[in-house]
Amino acid sequence: MKLHIRVLVAKVGLDGHDRGVKLLARGLSDEGMEVIYTGLRRTPQQVVAMALQEDVDAIMVSVHSGAHDILVPRITSLLKESGAEDKVVFAGGIIPEEDVPALKSCGVKEVCGPGTPITRVAELLRDHLKA
Repeated sequence: MKLHIRVLVAKVGLDGHDRGVKLLARGLSDEGMEVIYTGLRRTPQQVVAMALQEDVDAIMVSVHSGAHDILVPRITSLLKESGAEDKVVFAGGIIPEEDVPALKSCGVKEVCGPGTPITRVAELLRDHLKA
């Protein structure tokens, strides 16, 4: 049985770098996933509202501004408050390795930095959604 996966790809904060996230969105679509792209400069509240409205299985959050340690935990917190902690959350962008454990402890399943092959991101996403 093949999984039908709906993914919200989000750019949060004041980050205007969108080349990588657009490549990710296209690549996940090429992998057979349904992708909803939020556009730039979304708040955590907007991301969670869109995820609930679109009934996605996963949220991919991209941050290049250095605010990942504030914005991503806020997203996972809002998901829990909304009763949607079953949504798989991945983070990506420019995230220092030393910040990864804190992100995982707040509910992020994977952190995929620049250079992570899209096929690997898709594989990890499928694995987490099968579990």
